[in-house]
Amino acid sequence: MRHIVRYARNGEIRAGVQAGDTVHPLPLPLPELLRLPLDDLRDLVTTAADSTPPEPAPGTPLAPVDGRMEVWAAGVTYRRSRQARVTESEADADVYERVYDAERPELFFKSTAWRVVGPGGTIAVRQDSVIDVPEPELALVVNAHGEIAGYTVCDDVSSRTIEGANPLYLPQAKVYLGACALGPAIRPAWEVPDPYALPISMRIHRDGGLAWSGEASTAELHRRLDDLVTHLFAADVHPDGVVLATGTCLVPDLPFTLATGDTVHIEIGEVGALTTGVVRGRPPLP
Repeated sequence: MRHIVRYARNGEIRAGVQAGDTVHPLPLPLPELLRLPLDDLRDLVTTAADSTPPEPAPGTPLAPVDGRMEVWAAGVTYRRSRQARVTESEADADVYERVYDAERPELFFKSTAWRVVGPGGTIAVRQDSVIDVPEPELALVVNAHGEIAGYTVCDDVSSRTIEGANPLYLPQAKVYLGACALGPAIRPAWEVPDPYALPISMRIHRDGGLAWSGEASTAELHRRLDDLVTHLFAADVHPDGVVLATGTCLVPDLPFTLATGDTVHIEIGEVGALTTGVVRGRPPLP
């Protein structure tokens, strides 16, 4: 199994192809890789994996975003997500019902590259919120040409309290320091036979025990991945590529909330596993 990783070695941030315990360096950083058409990227990755001398794998890869890359997200793309939004909403619950079946999906900005938490980092919940949850999501890594180049794991951390009070508070519920984690790497799209058949699991550990766990599958996704990308690129450009989280199918029932000291482990079959800690309030900068 191969992954495209972003990592630091000797004070330099690099990109490489990781296979097992070794990594084959790539000649370009991640943003420049995502400027390439998909066929050229595939050739470059294949050549590096087959021909470039390997190095020991990095201990902890960095989040697979850099430079001018952004993270966007889709909402209400699974029935479970629709139900959760309706349940938590104090008013206007019908907006979630309407967007679930609408032709146009809900898309929103999630994070700049420098704000993203990588594997082993610390996500955060807001001090001015009562109910805050992780949201495990399959994330698309899309190149500058609007082609799906790969997949990674996203934790779209959310304040259910703030969004539930009013849907117009969505940016405050979704966009803040520590609200987005990605990683541990990018699984090339051409190596994933069926992105609509990937198991997703999440476990939240607290005080040495299991506080919450759940399992689902991308088979429950209500939207087509290419349709989400088409809407994202309809009136915008992403010259260094973009990450698009595709919505969550696992939402803890109310009144569960994250707490300082929790550990969140998200795993998506064929893609990878992402583990982070949790703090309430502002975390250290990534």
